Amino acid sequence: MNFKKITNTLSGRTPTILGHEQFMKFAVLLPLVEIENEVHILFEVRALTLRRQPGEVCFPGGKIEKGEDPQKAAIRETSEELGIKESDITDVFPLDFMVSAFGTIIYPFAGKITDTEKIAPNVAEVGEVFMVPLSFFKKNQPDSYKINFQVEPEDGFPFDLIIGGENYNWQTRTMHEYFYRHNEKVIWGLTARVLTHFIELLDNHKQNE
Repeated sequence: MNFKKITNTLSGRTPTILGHEQFMKFAVLLPLVEIENEVHILFEVRALTLRRQPGEVCFPGGKIEKGEDPQKAAIRETSEELGIKESDITDVFPLDFMVSAFGTIIYPFAGKITDTEKIAPNVAEVGEVFMVPLSFFKKNQPDSYKINFQVEPEDGFPFDLIIGGENYNWQTRTMHEYFYRHNEKVIWGLTARVLTHFIELLDNHKQNE
């Protein structure tokens, strides 16, 4: 292969995330509702019968189906979980997507649910829903705790091929976990990370006005 063929291959290419084909992809929606002229954020409590994370607080969302647009997936999952029409979800805007260390890409969105009276949660997935005023999160910072990830090479790892061998100075990773407490509900994990990012976007925009 000559240089011209290489440049033709790379010319006009739009970069993406390396190895994204092997990543699981999910979309979630941060639902905004208006109650008595005040904006609230809607949360779900996962059904206790679910295999993964039963009873935890989350946003509506799920796996992006093959060929599906992330925003479409977020709207579809929200519609299915809350028992509302897709047309009841408006003003949907993308937030920053996240690449996790566990082989997943999360595409969060924020959007408005136009009529809370229409909500009829799917009991197979949702134990309950509750709303928290947006003002609560703007006034209350989350608690933050560190999680440290350690590198553990598998048996048979070729230490003889790297400088330092078994004493190689691996870079460890630290991740912050956020916790919000509202009444008896605890909001943490991915949901808290998306929520914190959303509040920071609002605060940064206000400062730049």
